[in-house]
Amino acid sequence: MKTTRARFAAGLPLVILAWATSGCSRPFDALHELQSYDVVWDRPGNDSKGSMPVGNGDIGLNVWAEADTGSVCFYIGKTDSWDENGRLLKLTKVRIKLDPNPFGPGVTFQQRLNLGEATVEVRGGAEPDPVHLNLWVDANHPVIRIEARVPEGSTIAAAIEPWRLAPEVLKDELVSGLNFYPELFGPTVGQPDLILEDFSNRVVWYHRNPETPSFAKNVSMQGLENFPVVDPLKDRIFGGVMEGDGFVKRDDKTLICSTGSTRRLNIHVLTRQPAAPQDWLGAVDERIRRFADAGPDRARAAHLAWWNQFWNRSWIYVGSGASVKTPAGIENEGLVVTRGTILQRFINACAGRGRYPIKFNGSIFTVDAAGTEGFADYRRWGPGYWWQNTRLPYMGMPAAGDFDLMAPFFKMYADLLPLCRYRTRLYFGHEGAYYPECIYFWGTVFTETWGDKPLAEMPERIQASGWHKYEWAGGLEMAAQMFEYYLYTQDEAFCAETLLPFSEAVLTFFERHYGFDGNGRLRLDPSQALETWWDCTNALPEVAGLHYLTNKLRTVPPRLVPEGLKSLLGRLEAILPPIPTREVDGLRMLAPAERFAKKQNVENPELYAVYPFRLYGVGKPDIELAVRALDHREDRGHFGWRQDDLFMALLGLTDQARKGLIERCSRWDPTQRFPAFWGPNYDWTPDQDHGGVLTTTLQVMLLQCEDKEIRLLPAWPADWDADFKLRAPYNTVLEGRVRGGKVVKLRVTPRSRRLDVKEGSVSGTKGKGD
Repeated sequence: MKTTRARFAAGLPLVILAWATSGCSRPFDALHELQSYDVVWDRPGNDSKGSMPVGNGDIGLNVWAEADTGSVCFYIGKTDSWDENGRLLKLTKVRIKLDPNPFGPGVTFQQRLNLGEATVEVRGGAEPDPVHLNLWVDANHPVIRIEARVPEGSTIAAAIEPWRLAPEVLKDELVSGLNFYPELFGPTVGQPDLILEDFSNRVVWYHRNPETPSFAKNVSMQGLENFPVVDPLKDRIFGGVMEGDGFVKRDDKTLICSTGSTRRLNIHVLTRQPAAPQDWLGAVDERIRRFADAGPDRARAAHLAWWNQFWNRSWIYVGSGASVKTPAGIENEGLVVTRGTILQRFINACAGRGRYPIKFNGSIFTVDAAGTEGFADYRRWGPGYWWQNTRLPYMGMPAAGDFDLMAPFFKMYADLLPLCRYRTRLYFGHEGAYYPECIYFWGTVFTETWGDKPLAEMPERIQASGWHKYEWAGGLEMAAQMFEYYLYTQDEAFCAETLLPFSEAVLTFFERHYGFDGNGRLRLDPSQALETWWDCTNALPEVAGLHYLTNKLRTVPPRLVPEGLKSLLGRLEAILPPIPTREVDGLRMLAPAERFAKKQNVENPELYAVYPFRLYGVGKPDIELAVRALDHREDRGHFGWRQDDLFMALLGLTDQARKGLIERCSRWDPTQRFPAFWGPNYDWTPDQDHGGVLTTTLQVMLLQCEDKEIRLLPAWPADWDADFKLRAPYNTVLEGRVRGGKVVKLRVTPRSRRLDVKEGSVSGTKGKGD
């Protein structure tokens, strides 16, 4: 892999410091600097493992070139292409074949991911007339665009290569497979795609979901058949239409073009549900007309404008003189950290504006994997949403200013509130709403999680699986993330219509569900501390979440808070149990629960009082309780969904956070060419949990906020330089420069917030190590 250059040569920071502190107002050109982190390859790949991602927030491509065939290939992924079994599928594979072959031996080749333009650029062939091929997904339209400049006499053949050609029984049911119990649900049968014949100079294909009994059985076994859950899989159609000026149809899968020096090809992609084929075709036609009316040049300009504003929202560029070993070899430390953050944020933007939240286990960029079914359709753990995994890509979005990417995340869980209220009344006979850890996007728990008996035959009116039977911190944490969004944006409509109703329902569940101890405090029993400790009293994640949320909601302007919620917050404050602690070797520290037993997994739930429920940290009381818990944690690591480096940064443990972050940034899947296809770790490649923790850790090393207080450099290495722009609560933007461990330049908008800024760590604590 050809890597990007290091930002700072030896001695350069001193030069920059001189002009930065002497009143020079030279602005930092973030878009120019971004070009240094374009991913550039000087040879073609072999298959999808050698691909790079590009997308528009809903549609994503894995793009690679093949030397032997003279082709540029890509998979098409989409955020809502759910099949009849609830699996998130690729739409198809596309091959753009050039004749004569411009990628053969002895010619120049370059494939570049142009980050600023969200475009894959492929160059190849002999001078003076090489092939130039650009691919992008329009930021404002559901259209994949391919533009090629080729020598006269060249032929381009564009073909789809579908692999779902006949019904197929899938053997791997996956943990969240809808038909996990085939003896009850029947086999998991994947239906074929349909390729249409009667379209002049267009290739048209789609997948149409038939009605299956699996959805209704999943709902009825959980006793929810009387709630109006509409089948979201039946009659869902997703597919595309490929067309272009000068392209003619060779067969049902292929278009060719042999004239002109510039060739333009469009692939229009659409999902509709419920839909009949004629409705879907009519909708695609309308979108094609609408896109044609916009004009290719105007559409391209609007596409570039969207990505320009995206990259101008925020940035962190790190400078370091140290080196680190990665799968690509020995690289500059600052380059590796900056690149990892930039590329992960790009992946988020390519998949974060669709109908549904980002899938933690591969997003829409899964690739072929040996020994799996369904080519790139496969993802370990399957189609379901685990809360503890789903949340992680979203943690750093407020500080990045990527509020639009959070909308699908909030919408899915908020839209499920009526179902969660109904389920709570049905199962437990009281008000409020609990959110199970593992759900499908329509709200029921996984078939495997529920078990093989209907509700009436269940020994408890709740799921059978012990992995997360009493793990109910998800609702509290979602409310906390909603609160953080409100704190940053000051969006009062979101606060009143989404945050507060959601929070009241979740808090009501905890007040109504549990009894009291001898001191009149809530006694959360049975409870469990994540998937790790199954037998608990007062599990820390739930207790910490209750304290955190009740405290934070007290800061919302009273005029926005309903009287019922005010009363609830007052009652809860009087009855919440204390944060669990324990003593080890004579030292008091945070504990997974007041009482805990039966360890089954490798999480550290005691540190959830550091994050996501930020009760302990830099500048906060009793930080040593959290630092000792970190030092005594049983399970460690800086990969996948593990958050050790994030905890370290929030506790002001600079050296440990740095070491953990560098390890994380250096750890992409060695079978993949793209240096931000992390994984598979615990889940699947590209692992979005790994990248989510990475981006958030770097942010909180540089900037931490507590209500109106803004603390800069709370865990920042003294030998790291930086140029940055980040968001803070109350619609605040900070843009600055760090040299020699100090902030040497800072602009705060609005200026009134400058008084709230502090610099440095005040923890005064040291951890024992990583």
